[in-house]
Amino acid sequence: MKLSVETPAQLVDINRLPLNKIETTPNGGLKIGATVRNSDLANHVIVKRDYSVLSQAILQGASAQLRNMATTAGNLLQRTRCVYFRDPAMSCNKREPGTGCPAITGHNRMLAVLGTSEHCIAANPSDMCVAMAAGAIIHVQDERPAYCPDC
Repeated sequence: MKLSVETPAQLVDINRLPLNKIETTPNGGLKIGATVRNSDLANHVIVKRDYSVLSQAILQGASAQLRNMATTAGNLLQRTRCVYFRDPAMSCNKREPGTGCPAITGHNRMLAVLGTSEHCIAANPSDMCVAMAAGAIIHVQDERPAYCPDC
């Protein structure tokens, strides 16, 4: 948004919602709320013990100041740092499907090597996502009421 790549009509601050818990699930998994701070997640006793790859990825992925403010949802929803995605004057299949991916033949030193397609080679900047790709299942839940005049 700072670069005018995305210009949403509305933003919703979810920080006051009760989504800041880390809980075990009956099947032995872990439920991590959207607003759990990265530092809290990385240092949680169960995460450190049973999900050490996730803990290590978070602790190595940003400064302590960022980890103390960043949330699980924010980390997972980061947009790519691809220079073509971030420049609205350039074509980009991720930003506007079907326009092309100049990164494939252009400046692509810091982009993906694995998991690419003929449509896009942009990498996800989240270290947390990489750790979760080792076996996490991400559930996205929309808890808005059917009609919300202020939403």
